[in-house]
Amino acid sequence: MQPGKEWLEAYERKKPLLTCSADLNAYFTAAEIADKKLSRLLIGAVSLPSGKIIVSDPLAGLSADVEPYFIAVSPGEYEVELAVVVPDEGGDCARYAAARVRFSDAEAVRYVEALTGAEDLSKVDGQGDGFGFPVDAGLACICDAKVRDAFLDFENEFRKEAGEDSNLYDDYFSALMAENFEKYPQHQREGGDWLNWTIPGSEYRIPIFQSGFGDGYYPVWFGYDKNGDVCSLVVQFIDIEAAYSGEEEEEED
Repeated sequence: MQPGKEWLEAYERKKPLLTCSADLNAYFTAAEIADKKLSRLLIGAVSLPSGKIIVSDPLAGLSADVEPYFIAVSPGEYEVELAVVVPDEGGDCARYAAARVRFSDAEAVRYVEALTGAEDLSKVDGQGDGFGFPVDAGLACICDAKVRDAFLDFENEFRKEAGEDSNLYDDYFSALMAENFEKYPQHQREGGDWLNWTIPGSEYRIPIFQSGFGDGYYPVWFGYDKNGDVCSLVVQFIDIEAAYSGEEEEEED
């Protein structure tokens, strides 16, 4: 949907409160943050034939009712990069802190939350009062609005063949995720933590990946360059400083 004049005026007023406090550029450049080693994974391209972007749980949220963000980008194929918190020896598994799509080579100088234009901006009173998208299946994806429609067509055909009681993950995606792990095991658990999926019968690609610590609500940010142009999009699953900076203090106590 295209937001109305009143909403856009409220958005401009509230924009300073909708900026990201974390240094998201460091997620993709720094060797470590909060004493946690970081790594990156390039997982292939996302297809954006209309330039209208949706970020969603692919199994529990990619429905016909989900609106794309009101800011669109130039149609095309864009590489997706994951920022990974590397596990300590004998510790937790690799956690995906963020996923980034770059639309140009310019560096982002600020990040503003990606919105659809339907949000109630009266609820934004202070820094950190954002919205985000829900995850219920431990996975997220970046998808074009046109590609979403192709995904729903695939899902309908799949259920016709496999039955209405079929489970799209267990009966379809789990084998593909496990196969992807065998090909690209770095920073994945055995069952697979990411997949660059091409919708059967099309050339559309949807990157699917684990959502950091699992289910919850997660913000999405548009990066703006020094000229005020959108240059990137970042899906943030983990505030690395907030999540890990207190670990050493806890160990000392």
